[in-house]
Amino acid sequence: MADQRWRVRLGAAAEVDFANILKWTTENFGARQSRVYRDTLIQAIGELADGPNVAGSKARDEIMPGLRTLHVARRSRRGSHFLMYRVVPNSTIEIVRILHDRMDLRRHVSSAPDESTE
Repeated sequence: MADQRWRVRLGAAAEVDFANILKWTTENFGARQSRVYRDTLIQAIGELADGPNVAGSKARDEIMPGLRTLHVARRSRRGSHFLMYRVVPNSTIEIVRILHDRMDLRRHVSSAPDESTE
């Protein structure tokens, strides 16, 4: 299904994660590095438009049925976060959370509300 384009959206928790990551990066590494990392995150998010099974993604059913992860460190870009996402109706991929790779992913996703009904 490489020809199909998927709609990708950030869930409410992922939007907060995205903003907090950029804020923390700005405070600790400066505005320039925050822009570089924003571009890295956006590039990884954009790759999901090709579908949920992009190269490097991993099924994480042990955390939540249908959940997948994709590390943002891709194609020579450095990064320390996972996109945690699932397929929802209408050829849509919903990013549930964007979490640091050292976090307990299960703990942070299990508390995420089911946003697919919005």
